[in-house]
Amino acid sequence: MQRSTFLRYLAAACVLPLGARPALASDEVTVFAAASLQTALEAIARLYRERSGRGVRFSFAASSALARQIEHGAPAAVFASADEQWMDHLQARGLIVPATRTSLLGNRLVLVVPAARAASVDLRPGFDLAAVLGTDGRWVTGDPAAVPAGRYAQQALSALGVWPFAQTRLVRAENVRVALALVERGEAAAGIVYATDARASTRVRVAGVFPADSHAPISYPFAVVARHDSAAARDFLRFVGGDEARQIWRGHGFSVR
Repeated sequence: MQRSTFLRYLAAACVLPLGARPALASDEVTVFAAASLQTALEAIARLYRERSGRGVRFSFAASSALARQIEHGAPAAVFASADEQWMDHLQARGLIVPATRTSLLGNRLVLVVPAARAASVDLRPGFDLAAVLGTDGRWVTGDPAAVPAGRYAQQALSALGVWPFAQTRLVRAENVRVALALVERGEAAAGIVYATDARASTRVRVAGVFPADSHAPISYPFAVVARHDSAAARDFLRFVGGDEARQIWRGHGFSVR
Protein backbone atom coordinates (compact mmCIF):
# COMPACT_ATOMS: atom_id res chain seq x y z
CA MET A 1 0.00 0.00 0.00
CA GLN A 2 1.37 3.45 -0.91
CA ARG A 3 2.29 5.67 2.03
CA SER A 4 -0.33 8.33 1.12
CA THR A 5 -3.11 5.75 0.89
CA PHE A 6 -2.13 4.26 4.27
CA LEU A 7 -2.21 7.68 5.90
CA ARG A 8 -5.70 8.34 4.55
CA TYR A 9 -6.94 5.05 6.03
CA LEU A 10 -5.28 5.84 9.34
CA ALA A 11 -6.86 9.30 9.48
CA ALA A 12 -10.30 7.92 8.70
CA ALA A 13 -10.00 5.31 11.43
CA CYS A 14 -9.19 7.98 13.99
CA VAL A 15 -12.20 10.15 13.25
CA LEU A 16 -15.05 9.93 15.78
CA PRO A 17 -18.28 11.94 15.83
CA LEU A 18 -18.04 15.03 18.01
CA GLY A 19 -18.86 14.26 21.61
CA ALA A 20 -18.37 10.51 21.21
CA ARG A 21 -15.58 8.29 22.48
CA PRO A 22 -14.96 4.56 22.47
CA ALA A 23 -16.35 2.74 25.51
CA LEU A 24 -13.52 0.94 27.26
CA ALA A 25 -14.11 -2.12 29.40
CA SER A 26 -12.76 -0.18 32.39
CA ASP A 27 -15.49 2.43 31.83
CA GLU A 28 -18.32 -0.06 32.21
CA VAL A 29 -20.15 0.05 35.52
CA THR A 30 -21.56 -3.15 37.02
CA VAL A 31 -24.73 -2.48 39.00
CA PHE A 32 -26.48 -4.95 41.28
CA ALA A 33 -30.04 -3.73 41.72
CA ALA A 34 -33.35 -4.81 43.23
CA ALA A 35 -35.60 -6.49 40.68
CA SER A 36 -38.29 -3.83 41.06
CA LEU A 37 -35.88 -1.22 39.66
CA GLN A 38 -35.25 -3.03 36.38
CA THR A 39 -37.50 -1.19 33.92
CA ALA A 40 -36.58 2.30 35.11
CA LEU A 41 -32.87 1.61 35.58
CA GLU A 42 -32.50 0.17 32.10
CA ALA A 43 -34.06 3.35 30.68
CA ILE A 44 -31.69 5.48 32.78
CA ALA A 45 -28.70 3.41 31.62
CA ARG A 46 -29.58 4.01 27.97
CA LEU A 47 -29.64 7.74 28.60
CA TYR A 48 -26.43 7.55 30.60
CA ARG A 49 -24.65 5.83 27.72
CA GLU A 50 -25.81 8.60 25.36
CA ARG A 51 -24.51 11.26 27.72
CA SER A 52 -21.23 9.66 28.85
CA GLY A 53 -20.30 6.95 26.37
CA ARG A 54 -20.09 4.47 29.25
CA GLY A 55 -21.91 1.18 29.33
CA VAL A 56 -23.71 -0.29 32.34
CA ARG A 57 -24.03 -3.98 33.17
CA PHE A 58 -26.88 -5.04 35.42
CA SER A 59 -27.70 -7.93 37.68
CA PHE A 60 -31.31 -7.75 38.87
CA ALA A 61 -32.54 -9.98 41.69
CA ALA A 62 -33.82 -9.84 45.24
CA SER A 63 -31.84 -7.38 47.36
CA SER A 64 -31.04 -10.19 49.78
CA ALA A 65 -29.48 -12.39 47.07
CA LEU A 66 -27.47 -9.51 45.63
CA ALA A 67 -26.17 -8.39 49.04
CA ARG A 68 -24.98 -11.91 49.78
CA GLN A 69 -23.26 -12.13 46.40
CA ILE A 70 -21.44 -8.85 47.10
CA GLU A 71 -20.48 -10.17 50.52
CA HIS A 72 -18.90 -13.16 48.80
CA GLY A 73 -16.91 -11.04 46.36
CA ALA A 74 -19.18 -10.50 43.35
CA PRO A 75 -17.83 -7.66 41.17
CA ALA A 76 -20.56 -5.07 41.72
CA ALA A 77 -19.53 -1.42 41.61
CA VAL A 78 -22.92 -0.01 42.66
CA PHE A 79 -25.62 -1.62 44.81
CA ALA A 80 -29.26 -0.51 44.81
CA SER A 81 -31.41 -2.17 47.47
CA ALA A 82 -35.19 -2.24 47.92
CA ASP A 83 -34.81 -1.69 51.66
CA GLU A 84 -32.40 -0.14 54.12
CA GLN A 85 -31.77 -3.39 55.96
CA TRP A 86 -29.69 -5.08 53.26
CA MET A 87 -27.66 -1.91 52.70
CA ASP A 88 -27.11 -1.77 56.47
CA HIS A 89 -25.93 -5.38 56.27
CA LEU A 90 -23.19 -4.48 53.78
CA GLN A 91 -22.25 -1.23 55.49
CA ALA A 92 -21.76 -3.02 58.83
CA ARG A 93 -19.23 -5.26 57.07
CA GLY A 94 -17.34 -2.39 55.47
CA LEU A 95 -18.45 -3.39 51.98
CA ILE A 96 -19.90 -0.07 50.77
CA VAL A 97 -18.57 3.48 50.77
CA PRO A 98 -20.77 5.18 53.41
CA ALA A 99 -20.24 8.67 52.01
CA THR A 100 -21.88 7.59 48.73
CA ARG A 101 -24.99 6.08 50.34
CA THR A 102 -28.18 7.86 49.35
CA SER A 103 -31.82 6.86 49.84
CA LEU A 104 -33.22 8.16 46.59
CA LEU A 105 -36.61 6.53 46.01
CA GLY A 106 -39.89 5.49 47.60
CA ASN A 107 -42.73 3.22 46.48
CA ARG A 108 -46.16 1.89 47.50
CA LEU A 109 -47.30 -1.65 48.23
CA VAL A 110 -50.30 -2.99 46.30
CA LEU A 111 -52.47 -6.07 46.00
CA VAL A 112 -52.72 -7.26 42.40
CA VAL A 113 -54.88 -9.83 40.62
CA PRO A 114 -54.89 -11.08 37.01
CA ALA A 115 -56.13 -8.36 34.65
CA ALA A 116 -59.22 -10.34 33.65
CA ARG A 117 -60.57 -10.18 37.21
CA ALA A 118 -62.55 -7.12 38.27
CA ALA A 119 -61.64 -7.40 41.95
CA SER A 120 -61.50 -4.36 44.21
CA VAL A 121 -60.50 -4.74 47.85
CA ASP A 122 -60.70 -2.24 50.69
CA LEU A 123 -57.45 -3.05 52.49
CA ARG A 124 -58.56 -2.29 56.03
CA PRO A 125 -58.18 -4.30 59.26
CA GLY A 126 -59.74 -7.74 58.93
CA PHE A 127 -60.35 -7.54 55.15
CA ASP A 128 -61.53 -10.82 53.61
CA LEU A 129 -58.47 -12.27 51.90
CA ALA A 130 -60.19 -15.64 51.63
CA ALA A 131 -62.82 -14.09 49.36
CA VAL A 132 -60.08 -12.70 47.12
CA LEU A 133 -58.35 -16.06 46.82
CA GLY A 134 -61.35 -18.33 46.52
CA THR A 135 -61.54 -21.90 47.78
CA ASP A 136 -58.12 -23.13 46.68
CA GLY A 137 -56.40 -19.96 45.51
CA ARG A 138 -52.90 -18.95 46.54
CA TRP A 139 -51.25 -15.57 46.75
CA VAL A 140 -47.62 -14.73 46.05
CA THR A 141 -44.96 -12.24 47.11
CA GLY A 142 -41.22 -12.26 47.67
CA ASP A 143 -40.14 -14.63 50.41
CA PRO A 144 -40.74 -12.70 53.67
CA ALA A 145 -37.73 -14.43 55.23
CA ALA A 146 -35.36 -12.36 53.07
CA VAL A 147 -36.94 -10.43 50.20
CA PRO A 148 -37.86 -6.81 51.02
CA ALA A 149 -41.23 -6.92 49.21
CA GLY A 150 -42.17 -10.00 51.20
CA ARG A 151 -41.16 -8.39 54.47
CA TYR A 152 -43.26 -5.32 53.68
CA ALA A 153 -46.15 -7.63 52.75
CA GLN A 154 -45.91 -9.56 56.02
CA GLN A 155 -45.80 -6.31 57.98
CA ALA A 156 -48.89 -4.98 56.18
CA LEU A 157 -50.92 -8.16 56.55
CA SER A 158 -49.93 -8.45 60.21
CA ALA A 159 -50.95 -4.85 60.85
CA LEU A 160 -54.31 -5.56 59.21
CA GLY A 161 -54.80 -8.75 61.23
CA VAL A 162 -54.89 -11.26 58.38
CA TRP A 163 -51.38 -12.73 58.45
CA PRO A 164 -52.32 -15.95 60.34
CA PHE A 165 -54.63 -16.94 57.46
CA ALA A 166 -52.46 -15.39 54.73
CA GLN A 167 -49.38 -17.43 55.55
CA THR A 168 -51.31 -20.68 54.98
CA ARG A 169 -51.90 -19.71 51.32
CA LEU A 170 -48.57 -18.05 50.59
CA VAL A 171 -46.32 -18.85 47.63
CA ARG A 172 -42.81 -17.56 48.35
CA ALA A 173 -41.12 -16.12 45.24
CA GLU A 174 -37.41 -15.45 44.85
CA ASN A 175 -38.07 -11.78 44.03
CA VAL A 176 -40.93 -9.40 43.37
CA ARG A 177 -40.79 -9.67 39.57
CA VAL A 178 -41.16 -13.44 39.80
CA ALA A 179 -44.21 -12.86 42.02
CA LEU A 180 -45.64 -10.47 39.44
CA ALA A 181 -45.11 -13.03 36.65
CA LEU A 182 -47.02 -15.71 38.57
CA VAL A 183 -50.03 -13.41 38.87
CA GLU A 184 -49.73 -12.40 35.20
CA ARG A 185 -49.91 -16.05 34.17
CA GLY A 186 -52.84 -16.77 36.47
CA GLU A 187 -50.77 -19.21 38.52
CA ALA A 188 -51.59 -17.21 41.66
CA ALA A 189 -54.97 -15.68 42.43
CA ALA A 190 -53.35 -12.55 43.85
CA GLY A 191 -49.99 -11.05 44.68
CA ILE A 192 -48.44 -8.30 46.76
CA VAL A 193 -45.93 -6.26 44.78
CA TYR A 194 -44.82 -2.68 44.44
CA ALA A 195 -47.02 -0.14 42.69
CA THR A 196 -44.28 0.39 40.10
CA ASP A 197 -44.27 -3.32 39.21
CA ALA A 198 -48.02 -3.29 38.70
CA ARG A 199 -47.70 -0.17 36.57
CA ALA A 200 -45.17 -1.89 34.31
CA SER A 201 -47.57 -4.74 33.50
CA THR A 202 -50.73 -4.81 31.40
CA ARG A 203 -51.57 -8.29 32.65
CA VAL A 204 -52.40 -7.47 36.25
CA ARG A 205 -54.92 -5.18 37.90
CA VAL A 206 -54.42 -3.30 41.16
CA ALA A 207 -57.15 -4.50 43.50
CA GLY A 208 -56.07 -2.33 46.44
CA VAL A 209 -53.30 -0.13 47.84
CA PHE A 210 -52.02 -0.90 51.33
CA PRO A 211 -52.11 1.95 53.85
CA ALA A 212 -48.68 3.55 54.05
CA ASP A 213 -48.67 3.17 57.84
CA SER A 214 -49.30 -0.59 57.68
CA HIS A 215 -45.64 -1.31 56.89
CA ALA A 216 -42.21 0.27 57.14
CA PRO A 217 -41.54 3.03 54.60
CA ILE A 218 -40.40 1.55 51.29
CA SER A 219 -36.96 3.02 50.70
CA TYR A 220 -34.33 2.37 48.02
CA PRO A 221 -30.76 3.16 49.12
CA PHE A 222 -27.95 3.27 46.55
CA ALA A 223 -24.21 3.13 47.28
CA VAL A 224 -20.83 2.45 45.70
CA VAL A 225 -19.34 -0.93 46.62
CA ALA A 226 -16.01 -0.45 48.39
CA ARG A 227 -14.04 -3.15 46.53
CA HIS A 228 -14.89 -1.59 43.17
CA ASP A 229 -14.97 2.10 44.03
CA SER A 230 -14.05 4.13 40.95
CA ALA A 231 -14.69 7.44 39.25
CA ALA A 232 -17.01 5.64 36.81
CA ALA A 233 -19.09 4.09 39.61
CA ARG A 234 -19.45 7.43 41.38
CA ASP A 235 -20.32 9.16 38.13
CA PHE A 236 -23.14 6.71 37.43
CA LEU A 237 -24.44 7.05 40.98
CA ARG A 238 -24.53 10.83 40.58
CA PHE A 239 -26.40 10.42 37.29
CA VAL A 240 -29.16 8.21 38.74
CA GLY A 241 -29.90 10.98 41.24
CA GLY A 242 -29.71 13.80 38.71
CA ASP A 243 -32.52 15.79 37.11
CA GLU A 244 -32.82 13.72 33.93
CA ALA A 245 -32.92 10.44 35.82
CA ARG A 246 -35.41 11.83 38.32
CA GLN A 247 -37.84 12.45 35.48
CA ILE A 248 -37.50 8.80 34.45
CA TRP A 249 -38.00 7.57 38.01
CA ARG A 250 -41.18 9.62 38.36
CA GLY A 251 -42.37 8.46 34.95
CA HIS A 252 -42.20 4.86 36.19
CA GLY A 253 -44.17 5.67 39.32
CA PHE A 254 -41.46 6.01 41.98
CA SER A 255 -41.48 8.84 44.47
CA VAL A 256 -38.17 10.70 44.42
CA ARG A 257 -36.60 12.30 47.48
